[in-house]
Amino acid sequence: MFGLQPRSFPLGFGIGLALGVKSNHKMPNTRFSLKALSSSSTTEVPSSDHNPNPELQVFTRKKRVKKTVDAVKENPKPENISPCGLPDIEEFAYKKVDGLALSGKSKANCDELNVGADIASPVGMGGKAPANWEKVLEGIRKMRSSEDAPVDTMGCEKAGSVLPPKERRFAVLISSLLSSQTKDHVTHGAIQRLGQNGLLTPNAIDKADETAIKDLIYPVGFYTRKAINMKKIAKICLMKYDGDIPSSLEELLLLPGIGPKMAHLVMNIAWDDVQGICVDTHVHRISNRLGWVSRPGTKQKTLNPEETRVALQQWLPKEDWVPINPLLVGFGQTICTPLRPRCDICSITEFCPSAFKEVSSPSSKVKKSGVSKKL
Repeated sequence: MFGLQPRSFPLGFGIGLALGVKSNHKMPNTRFSLKALSSSSTTEVPSSDHNPNPELQVFTRKKRVKKTVDAVKENPKPENISPCGLPDIEEFAYKKVDGLALSGKSKANCDELNVGADIASPVGMGGKAPANWEKVLEGIRKMRSSEDAPVDTMGCEKAGSVLPPKERRFAVLISSLLSSQTKDHVTHGAIQRLGQNGLLTPNAIDKADETAIKDLIYPVGFYTRKAINMKKIAKICLMKYDGDIPSSLEELLLLPGIGPKMAHLVMNIAWDDVQGICVDTHVHRISNRLGWVSRPGTKQKTLNPEETRVALQQWLPKEDWVPINPLLVGFGQTICTPLRPRCDICSITEFCPSAFKEVSSPSSKVKKSGVSKKL
């Protein structure tokens, strides 16, 4: 039937068929033989003609796995590399001047901007000033000459203006705390209610009930959290500063709820010590619209007020560091508004790269078309 010849199929082949063992004799590539050889348990028994002491060798995929591992070792992937990102201004946790740490999500170890170490930026960094910035600034001054913006009558610098110096400094600090993400008239109303109830001193706030404070400062943004921070700040001022407020930027930044914008504002108003520009959302927005600031080494807009502050201080003369805040804040409240800026009445549109580029409502488009027809 099947004539098996001993010369072509020795005893080793029979063992290989039964046990999945491969001899040193070549075997025809049949389906059965391939299946047997591909098994992870296959062994090899060399012929006794060549090796009197045969050894069993297990065929596995180890060699292929080893090659893969070697390839990975030759081209290792970098580990623990995260893109440099600057956290939002609310995420800063300042601890000391020469080692200010960024909290939470990331530490700024990038070369572009070391925010922590640059809280009090030195003057004369040699940054290139934008073209026509003096003409733009003079034009904004003329538009703001009427001083009809909310910041002109209800800004943080107006808080406690009739109080003694020590109490006024604390009132300015509390007003700055409440002003975060809150409109000026709302902050002004909250300060007035606190003053009417005798709650503009550290001692009074420390003794007051937290619920009463919340009721008085409502509806400022995040009033619950701010009421908690007010009591914490009052206790710190009593214990560490004899009822006064910190007199250095780094100590102000240690207070709960106080960020760079507020700290610079307090230093400017309360202590008459200018260490940086106070940059809020209006200054941040308008500086980018005018093309005054950009991210280091790029033409991209700055991402947050802290980046804007550092970029502005690169070139803006120090004598303009204090007045630039109320000037641009009022300009942003009346003309260069967040939504649908009033470019039609702005006198510096010829120097503004963002003029007439904001999305307008249908009614605004109709008004503009009517004006253009008349012209």
